[in-house]
Order: sequence, then structure tokens, then C-alpha cells
Amino acid sequence: MSDYSSIHGGTIEPLTGKRSQQKRSLILDAAMRHFAEHGYEQARVGDMANQLGIAKGSVFQHFGSKDGLFFEAYKSALRTLPPYLDVPAAVRDAGFFSVVRYRLSLPLQFWEKYRVPYRVILLGNYGSELSLKKRIMQFVATEDPLGAAAFVAMGVDRGELRSDVDASLITSILECTFERMQDFLLTAELDPGLFYRFKGLNGNKEQLIDQFVMVLRGAIGTPLRA
Repeated sequence: MSDYSSIHGGTIEPLTGKRSQQKRSLILDAAMRHFAEHGYEQARVGDMANQLGIAKGSVFQHFGSKDGLFFEAYKSALRTLPPYLDVPAAVRDAGFFSVVRYRLSLPLQFWEKYRVPYRVILLGNYGSELSLKKRIMQFVATEDPLGAAAFVAMGVDRGELRSDVDASLITSILECTFERMQDFLLTAELDPGLFYRFKGLNGNKEQLIDQFVMVLRGAIGTPLRA
């Protein structure tokens, strides 16, 4: 049997067929859980294949390499998270910084259902090599799965964000600062010590969020009129 097709019901089904896509999805789901549990370095493609009862070569046939498998797992994980504007209508109507505050204030219980994909995202953002990180950054910039550009456009349209600064720069600032702050807040309980520079900060969660929103508003918010 060819590496690029399978025989099913007397016909040859290519890798792009339904059965192949189902197998690919099963591999990807198992990989996400395996990476989330063991981390990137300790994860073994052979272990994933054994768990599924398939040949190790079958995994490489679909994803090319361990890096390729993790990259697809990362993309799938990020697409799973709710976009910036996936908030209650009342929060969205209250404005850009209201959305920022709301998302940072979400309780740990909310994120429990995203535990596996979120762990994969952390691995990609903070534990991947430069070559893989470049692919991740290109994917985020091209697809924008969390809708950061649309979120910034809303803030600009409402007059809450600076119009004298390129929107793409504002989007980049938002992604870098907001996501790092969110990661710190979520991992403070799950993985304390990941963000060493934040150790010893004074104040509770809500006070830290207030301070962050103040700083973010100062950076990208519409300048206050004298």
C-alpha cells in the first residue's frame, strides 16, 4: 500500500480523503494532550503513536516532523480560545478597556475547559526554539485567530485608542502586553515562578489589573485633553 493512499471498499482513497482527515484529527488531539502533559522536549512521537495504536511513521506522514506536529497543535490550540470580542454585549458596549478588564478578570474556573490548549500555547510562546517561534508568529500575524485587529479597530472607531499611531503597532502592543499579563495571572496558581520578574508584586489580582489597564491606556489610549 502506498504511503500516500489507502485502500477502502475497493477504491484508493488519497491522504486528503475523509478517513485520512479523521486520522489526522485523532493524531492532533492526542498530540495536544501529550505536549500539554509532558512539555515539548520530553514529548515523544513514538509514545503518541503507541497510544493511538498506529505506526510512528504514520504520524510523520501527516505532519512531517515533531516540529510540524507541534506547530499544528499550537494552531489548533489557539483557534480554540475565545476571541477578544467574545464577551457579553454589555461589556463590549462599555468599550475597549472594559473588554480588557473583563477578560483579565475571568476566574480560573472559566479557563479549566481550555487547560490543554492553553498549556500548548504557553509551550509555544515561551518554550519553543527560534525557528518554531518564527512560524508561530507568522501564523498569528497572518490569521489573527483571536481577532486582535478587529478589537483594536473597534477601539479606534469608538475614539478610545490613538489615531495618530499605526493600528498594526497598537495591535502588536496589545498582543505583547495583554497576553503576557493574562499568562501571568493564570499561571500564578497553576505554574508559579514562570514569570519571575512578577514575583513579590504588591496588591491583589484586581489591583494589578487596575494598574495594567492604567498603563495600557497611557500607552495606546486616546491622549487626555488639557
